Amino acid sequence: MARQRGKFITFEGLDGVGKSTQIENLAAYLRERGRDVITTPEPGGTIIGQKLRSVLLSSRTEGLSPLAELALMFADRAQHLDELILPALERGTWVLCDRFTDSSEAYQGGGRELGNALVLQLHKLLCKDLQPDLTILMVSNVEASVARARRRNVQQLAQSQADENRFEQENRAFYRRVHHAYLAIAAREPQRVVAVDAKEPMALVHKKIVGIVEERLGATNQLSRI
Repeated sequence: MARQRGKFITFEGLDGVGKSTQIENLAAYLRERGRDVITTPEPGGTIIGQKLRSVLLSSRTEGLSPLAELALMFADRAQHLDELILPALERGTWVLCDRFTDSSEAYQGGGRELGNALVLQLHKLLCKDLQPDLTILMVSNVEASVARARRRNVQQLAQSQADENRFEQENRAFYRRVHHAYLAIAAREPQRVVAVDAKEPMALVHKKIVGIVEERLGATNQLSRI
């Protein structure tokens, strides 16, 4: 009996657009329909990744060069793939991932102005050129998204949780470059990337995401195939 390979769905967009909520809502929807599903973030989807996340996102990290930042992101991603994502897909599990290589292309390639060629080359070398079956790009107002993310991080600090405010300290020009890089990816790969208006009510956004997943991938469970 050969089990059907799981589907790999990634969620992208600026911090503060509601990715985490929509990932969990989609996971619940799929589980109700018989799918085996895991959710996982980048960076930080493994124990090693959590250590890298604390370096990459902490506002106390100073002097990290753009190239070093990119290298650490891919170190996290390579570990994430080998330890969690690829084994899960082979088991037939659907993987919903909060960020993947598109984030590096947007944040380091666009925001840090390293360009996309280096990011895509590293993806081929370190990530076996694995492409998501579907990417949901959640698009919202740049200023509003960043403001929401900053408020969330302040609340986390007040509750003695992780300091993850390093990127939120960047200026508007940085985030506009990230935003435009995301839109360029969506325009380049419409067969994989679907943009969703994250400004709409949460329930409506979930409904649209479910419709996209049903149309592109199907959600009804199927028996293992011979």
